Amino acid sequence: MRPFARAASLTGFPELCGSLGVDPVGLLAQVGLTLLDLEVGDRWLPAAPFARLLQSAADESGCDDFAVRMSEYRTLGSLGPLSLGLREEPDLRSVLHLLVRFEQVYTGVLDMRLTEADGRARAETWLEFGEPVPVRQVEDLIAANTVGIVRALVREDWFPAAASFAHGPPSDLAAFSRTFGERLRFGADATALVFAGHDLDAPVVTSDPSVRPYAHQYLESVLPAPEGTALADRVGFVVETLLPLGQCSLESVGLHLGLSPRLLQQRLADDGDSFSTVVHATRGRLAERYLTADRFSQTEIAQLLGFAAPSAFSRWFRQQFGRSPSEWRAAVRGEAAPVIPLQTRRSSAAATPSPPE
Repeated sequence: MRPFARAASLTGFPELCGSLGVDPVGLLAQVGLTLLDLEVGDRWLPAAPFARLLQSAADESGCDDFAVRMSEYRTLGSLGPLSLGLREEPDLRSVLHLLVRFEQVYTGVLDMRLTEADGRARAETWLEFGEPVPVRQVEDLIAANTVGIVRALVREDWFPAAASFAHGPPSDLAAFSRTFGERLRFGADATALVFAGHDLDAPVVTSDPSVRPYAHQYLESVLPAPEGTALADRVGFVVETLLPLGQCSLESVGLHLGLSPRLLQQRLADDGDSFSTVVHATRGRLAERYLTADRFSQTEIAQLLGFAAPSAFSRWFRQQFGRSPSEWRAAVRGEAAPVIPLQTRRSSAAATPSPPE
């Protein structure tokens, strides 16, 4: 299933293009969209054209910080109904957890990983388009939008403790410094924001405890329920942990989940899944992530995915996606025409609201 994203994801696109002397109508037409498609923020549209659109705008304008600049046009209301719930959360920690919980209701390509340790939290941005598209601008946009959300809810002059990006530095750091502060790292393993411990406990200035229960009731009534903890999801999490260790066997995964190999297979089958399907799907998602980051060589990716040799990884990848890892990476970088993979992977898009008829 192709992932979708809300039209509100492109808030500010026409305005920024105009300020930079770029024709937004022409760029939209190149990816099969029009200005009318952007008028209704809650309209769901295929997500891949968004990524290509933002990269084309960055190339056409000569501004590789295009998405960061575009985020400055965005308001909290761009998140739709979720913004009402965020306004009533008690503190920043609760805001981040709500964003992660309902990530699929404002964009169908985001997998935000939030971890907290040693008094800090780290929010990593991973994208799952299911086809090779340029992700740099989208990653930058999501990170910048997250900063904007915190500023709207906690403090206008807030900056993350640090910000890292999976791409190289922009030609001009001004917009990045204005948005993320001075503690910037480029060429990192992932695009991520770091939140200081005292910030996590910072109160939401718009919060009203007497209104919070009603806000939660409203969210539950208008937003689709986020994915639960189905067995396949739990198996996928364990598989992701064990793959780099070369220990991703049915027995090892079953041991982590407290299930015998036979019982694990049976329960997956009862849900219409299989162990091999989950392993392939997990490898597919991770391969897409690693190939979009320049930081990882194909040899490193093969090791991270639990393959004995890069050649084995290449053969598996071609079987899954109908092209080699090098061809996929070239397409992401704009060095080849992107195509939709031959095999549709199992994804978490089931939680994404269906686009309007």
